[in-house]
Amino acid sequence: MAMKNNDRLTALERVAITLQHKEPDRVPVYPLLNGISRKLVNASYKDWALNSDITAEAYCRVTEEYGLDCIVTLTDLSVEASDFGQELVFPEREAAHPNHNNHYLKSIDDYVKVKALKPQDGPRMSEHIKLCDKLVRAKGEEYPIVAFVFGPLGILSMMRGQANIFMDIIDDPDAVKHAVAEINRTLFDYCDALIDTGVHAIMLDTLFASQSIMSKAMWKEFEGVYVRDLAEHIHKRGRMVMIHNCGNGIYFDAQIEMMKPEAISFLHLPDDCRSGEELKAKYGNVTTLIGHVDPTWIIRASEEEVRQECRRQIDLYKKDGGFILATGCEYPANADFRNARVMVEEARTYGVY
Repeated sequence: MAMKNNDRLTALERVAITLQHKEPDRVPVYPLLNGISRKLVNASYKDWALNSDITAEAYCRVTEEYGLDCIVTLTDLSVEASDFGQELVFPEREAAHPNHNNHYLKSIDDYVKVKALKPQDGPRMSEHIKLCDKLVRAKGEEYPIVAFVFGPLGILSMMRGQANIFMDIIDDPDAVKHAVAEINRTLFDYCDALIDTGVHAIMLDTLFASQSIMSKAMWKEFEGVYVRDLAEHIHKRGRMVMIHNCGNGIYFDAQIEMMKPEAISFLHLPDDCRSGEELKAKYGNVTTLIGHVDPTWIIRASEEEVRQECRRQIDLYKKDGGFILATGCEYPANADFRNARVMVEEARTYGVY
């Protein structure tokens, strides 16, 4: 049953005002209900991920029934890598992932195999384009539709393995850069196709831009300069750039410098902030903050604990807009919806301006 709605604005209006760093009727809310949405249409994880009709129905249902303010089209992080040739595993109860025993790039010599491709010819990227088209047609006048795209270095890691990439960066950095550049060429065309569907924004997952993975200088050299050009292209096409990065010690400064994002979805505090107060003071007027309730914590927390955490973050970040209450990464796909509903209730009551 859909949640009772006393809102004065549509979700699209609310988020648009928030992104302008102004105060709407209330704090927008989006607890990243992605894989869990398959439950509402009784679909297997694989069918939900591969069939855009099923995915679109699930996203529309979860948005309506749980009162979400945004639709972000994340299914899994292997969409692009699969079309480049990476074999995937489709578990029954979790997101698809690469077959780690059979990486597409088995040695440093294989980087030359990575060539730009046409997204419309890739089974998974073409299906994602169809998904965005369906969602824009169904919900685009009421809700912001945000197309999710993995960053080029992340895509490469799906095909080679993260540990291997670090060794390859030392042994043959030019080989790695060749592959990243070819992937990025593909992402230009991919983002164009997604923008042509009418999506409002592209959300780039630049996970490697965090202390938990690599240094700031290394990220700038091996991904930053590429996504800078990609983000500039997206902006020239008249669409917003958003970032998702759930890494520990996320580099807000480097990503803002490179991509000038309208919003950043995050889980942990940036490397240069010691508190939420410092984060709001330093970046609250620069970009919109999306986050950052811990999704691994929320599944074991009581309803009252979730209410208190939501209120703490609303108090920290809501002044002058520029804040969307969300989980810092995907809400656990096999959890109960209960605490997602609590998050939405708090945004609608405690988060009123």
